[in-house]
Amino acid sequence: MIYFSIQVQFMKILKFCESAFVLFSCILIGNTSMLKASEPFPSLSELYKDDFQLGTALSIRKTSGFSSPAFKLAKYHFNQVTAENYHKWSPIHPEEDKWNFEMADKLVAWCDKNSISVVGHVFFWHSQCPEWVFQNEKGGLVSKEKLISRMEHHAKTLANRYGNIKTWDVVNEAVEGNGMRKSKWYKILKDDFIPIAFKIAKKVAPHAKLVYNDYSTTNQKKRQQIIKLIKNLKSKKIQIDAVGMQAHWGLKSPSIKEIEKTILAFANEGVKVHITELDIDVLPNAWKYRGADINVRFEHKKEIDPYTEGLPENIAEKLADRYEEIFKLFLKHSNKIDRVTFWGLADGMSWKNNFPVKGRTNYPLLFNRKLEPKKAAYRVAALKGWEPKRTQ
Repeated sequence: MIYFSIQVQFMKILKFCESAFVLFSCILIGNTSMLKASEPFPSLSELYKDDFQLGTALSIRKTSGFSSPAFKLAKYHFNQVTAENYHKWSPIHPEEDKWNFEMADKLVAWCDKNSISVVGHVFFWHSQCPEWVFQNEKGGLVSKEKLISRMEHHAKTLANRYGNIKTWDVVNEAVEGNGMRKSKWYKILKDDFIPIAFKIAKKVAPHAKLVYNDYSTTNQKKRQQIIKLIKNLKSKKIQIDAVGMQAHWGLKSPSIKEIEKTILAFANEGVKVHITELDIDVLPNAWKYRGADINVRFEHKKEIDPYTEGLPENIAEKLADRYEEIFKLFLKHSNKIDRVTFWGLADGMSWKNNFPVKGRTNYPLLFNRKLEPKKAAYRVAALKGWEPKRTQ
């Protein structure tokens, strides 16, 4: 009996360690104190559960699978997931009669199993959309009627297969500061593109929240174009529930004032705000170093990749300050915000390591390459009243 009791206790300890490996940290708090090894770092989504959903973009290929430390981290901290690429047109529907459901199926099933909601991203986007969508039999542009038929078939197939998805990014990045993006969607459908897209989304996913998603929404001209889009849809009695603000921001820009102005502007139009792709770029602006020759604009140089050996303490502090001020703003307007989604789980998995220069070492997220919470994560947790115990 003694042996059995010891064995049971040992198995309990193993199970606890496996499920809570991401909870413990020995990183410095300030300059002198260290977090006790027995002090768990809290679930961020649990801290913010009364404010908004907290999500992350996930890719199975960037991990070693669902039993990996990365997916354990995701399960612990986030209650919403966006597939980084699996629901986009090219990966899932590369040819007219070919569908690649495997990866999307696996990710959605994992989320369902763990009671994590999924955002469908995205029905219609000019990028990562195969050419056949827009072509007729002769290789020219397809007719308006044929394109609409293809849109309906594509969206209906996704909505039917993933019926548990209750939020869909319907259209992505279709607006520019001076009007509509002159994509092939626009060339064929003209100003009817977005109304048609949202009508289709409502038809195939009648119970889902429907979102328009775009970057640089804090730019005044672009913001006004998106407001014009919202007003147009509402005037036609076409459902739009939210605008997604892609938050690929920097340490200083955009200003908190402009972010707040944008949140208020969209909310005043009667839609919710989704912060859809949050990350903070800490590296120098690569575009300043591209030179006149566009063929060498992405040359890897030391001055645009200065932190290969680790993030300096002063930059880590600036990143923490930036996340703190951003989340203070989100909390201030939590009644207007449905979700905040990080574009990636941890620094090593971020697309910012390869854009716009391949191979840089960036640090844009709350968790480092070892999947440990960074100083920025502690600041975000502290805003909800959590304080770590410190050693004496």
